[in-house]
Amino acid sequence: MVVGVLSQAHPTPPISLTVDQSGKGDYTKIQDAIDAVPSNNFAPVSIWVRPGVYREKVYVPADKPFITMTGTNAEQTIVTWNQAGWINQTAVFAVWASDFTGRQLTIQNTYGTGDKTVALRVSGDRAAFYGCKILSHQDALFDEIGKHYYKDCYIQGDADFIFGSADSLYENCHLHTLSDQNGAITAQRRTSPSEESGFTFLWCNITGVKTALLGRPWGPYARVVFAYTQMSNVILPQGWDSWGLSPYNLSNVFYGEYNCFGPGAVTTQRVNWAHKLTIRQFVHFMAQASALRRTIIGSDGGGGQRGASTPIGEEGNKAKENERNRQGAPTAGLTIE
Repeated sequence: MVVGVLSQAHPTPPISLTVDQSGKGDYTKIQDAIDAVPSNNFAPVSIWVRPGVYREKVYVPADKPFITMTGTNAEQTIVTWNQAGWINQTAVFAVWASDFTGRQLTIQNTYGTGDKTVALRVSGDRAAFYGCKILSHQDALFDEIGKHYYKDCYIQGDADFIFGSADSLYENCHLHTLSDQNGAITAQRRTSPSEESGFTFLWCNITGVKTALLGRPWGPYARVVFAYTQMSNVILPQGWDSWGLSPYNLSNVFYGEYNCFGPGAVTTQRVNWAHKLTIRQFVHFMAQASALRRTIIGSDGGGGQRGASTPIGEEGNKAKENERNRQGAPTAGLTIE
């Protein structure tokens, strides 16, 4: 049962639905279960998806909030489709509703290379994904708009495979780039200084097959920060690409790194308009990240409902200390309130 920040105000009895391809559940298709949720729903809805390869496009409309969809595990519960073309049309799994939670699902677009191939599109507010695998090539995750939280997810693609205008926190995620030269992991689209959007990556791991960049700006005020992230040697020394922006516009782009580690985290040859964050700047970004996460999963850090999470702050730093030491990460401690 989902007990989100907003749903606590609506004591409507919860709804539970099961999807099973063998016919032993309420529905055999995921979309049929979503369609069964009442429009303008206020009740917490749990959709349990049993193991199987579900070959269908899934659409969660804006008038069906408060849905949590849970697979058995990401290796066994797979939503897959094969389509390429314009980013607004190709998503295998599209979420327009607010207060959506996805757990233990693989969402993949199997088209391959040569065109835009969105696997997951997230266009609702206060969405969260836990332990999910998002797989494609170009434009794999369309993190379009709203406040979003990704925890323990595996995200794979080759060019701009995390892109959009959302305000999102990626925590303990594995980013695997299939780029064979200089494909960008991120393409963030913040278009004005007043826009509350940006991507923050905390305690993530970057691997790949050849070489790649951390990001390029889709918008003139793009904002991306990597902190305490392990970067393998797939990351090129320059780190970032301008995507043709003028020096004036690049002065408004904020690309930052803080206490990242691994061979790809060496910043001596980074582009001169990227930022090596100070402690003060890092504290500011982590305060924003903490506020974002509380907005989505509540002040209790999830409470076992929308997904428990390691605190960002003193406890979080302590919890990660052994991991830093084991992987050769910087050992400097930091307390975030």
